[in-house]
Amino acid sequence: MRLNTLISFVGFVILIAATYCPILRPFHLFNWDVYDGNKPYGIVILLVAVVGILGTVLNQPKIVRLTAWLSLALVIVFYVLAWLKVHTSFSFIPFHSLDAYLTRQIKFKWGWYLLLAGPLMALLGALTAKKSSLNKPANF
Repeated sequence: MRLNTLISFVGFVILIAATYCPILRPFHLFNWDVYDGNKPYGIVILLVAVVGILGTVLNQPKIVRLTAWLSLALVIVFYVLAWLKVHTSFSFIPFHSLDAYLTRQIKFKWGWYLLLAGPLMALLGALTAKKSSLNKPANF
């Protein structure tokens, strides 16, 4: 296994592990992972990572590159949606100071670092692949 393939593989494994790490901590009571935040979206991220792992194992660099870009886009969109959800959850409260206080009680946790590091590693491994090896005919 070449180094760039190994980097992509490890990136996708980190992405799968990051979906189970805490990403939000509402009111200092409990931790939410990706599946607590949005279960169908978390399953889509998980499936993209599994397809990326299959692409690395089966030596399909185009699939690896596509899933790496797709997983990075999904994580960025998920972060934007989580940020909007946190900052608009208490907007129905007519008192701005109480709204701001309750919004400050929802903290972003360390799982976001892993959730972003996984697709970045997978993308790094996919983009450092030799371009000539993609276009070479197979030797039989």
